[in-house]
Amino acid sequence: MADFDVAIVGLGAAGSATAWQLARRGARVVGLDRFTPPHAFGSSHGYGRIIREAYAEGPAYVPLVQRAFTLWDELEAESGTSLRIVTGGLTIGGPGSALVAGARESARRYRIPISEFDGRETTRRFPGLSVPAGFEAVWEPRAGVVFPERGVQAMLSQATRHGAELLYDTQVTGWRRDGAVIKVATASRDISADRVLLSAGAWTSELAPPLDVPLTVERAVQFWFTPLAGTVAFGPDRLPVFVIETESEGVLYGLPDHGHGVKVAHHHGGEVTSADSVRRTIADGERQAIRDVARRWLPALGGEIAEATVCLYTNTPDQHFLIDRHPADEAVLVASPCSGHGFKFAPATGELLADLLLDQPIRVDAAPFRAARFAKP
Repeated sequence: MADFDVAIVGLGAAGSATAWQLARRGARVVGLDRFTPPHAFGSSHGYGRIIREAYAEGPAYVPLVQRAFTLWDELEAESGTSLRIVTGGLTIGGPGSALVAGARESARRYRIPISEFDGRETTRRFPGLSVPAGFEAVWEPRAGVVFPERGVQAMLSQATRHGAELLYDTQVTGWRRDGAVIKVATASRDISADRVLLSAGAWTSELAPPLDVPLTVERAVQFWFTPLAGTVAFGPDRLPVFVIETESEGVLYGLPDHGHGVKVAHHHGGEVTSADSVRRTIADGERQAIRDVARRWLPALGGEIAEATVCLYTNTPDQHFLIDRHPADEAVLVASPCSGHGFKFAPATGELLADLLLDQPIRVDAAPFRAARFAKP
């Protein structure tokens, strides 16, 4: 008999959520992480992450994020912790922006209430931003900020409360089939489980071979600006979360000041790296480049960079999620619901993974996230 029903390798957003979902159903769960989460070495840190419903990346994500809204509220009630705030959200782009078109399509297909503004009207309504006249924006009132460190901590705390065993500072070195069970190897001992979830973020490729999906790790830098004294346009009641697409700068995003400064960062475009060799120092040139970007889009912000940190994106080739059975063993599930836009979905992703691990009916369609889409013809 296995020690556990499920062993979870990696306790970031997806792993912590799955531990919570499994444990609350009475499953025997062990979760392992090489650090003590929530930590700043992976992808689940940075004070605030955007949650939005008119999802520009594709309508397939809308049911998942709608379920996530419900589960974030459940987790707040269960944990007694504030985990998100509503600010409204803007998706902004120039003529022909794929980002804006994607937000419109998701809103149309799922009847999500939105408003549309040109650049001048966007700037008038949200004076913290300066949007060129030829740009357009999709506004959604339900969007806002989710707190990643609080979210991970709340999910892990509730998983423990429901009986999960969580092993921190424990590095997993591999796994193997051993008769009727799977053995997960650590430096100190082997742990046996009926099912295994590999949700190790940037370390997934090391633990999931031979997985025929080329996951790449990208260095992403997050910055926070302290608004100049006397400016009032940058709090959560005045500045919404925003995502901007331009031909010259790619995709830029920002969050209002909810205690740590105004967050401004690029979405993708960072150097390819690895989880263990990533450059965590931030060069002066990187700081100057983001200052220039902030001056263009938030000219009244002023101020200086208060804080900066490095985050890791684990990307699939098409930047959509990977959730599938491991080709070598059906009892092993691989989850990389990342590519830089996964945190908002965490509790719903955890629910989906728990359903798959326990062979229970799933609530959202997982087919778009399968590895088969990368199969060579």
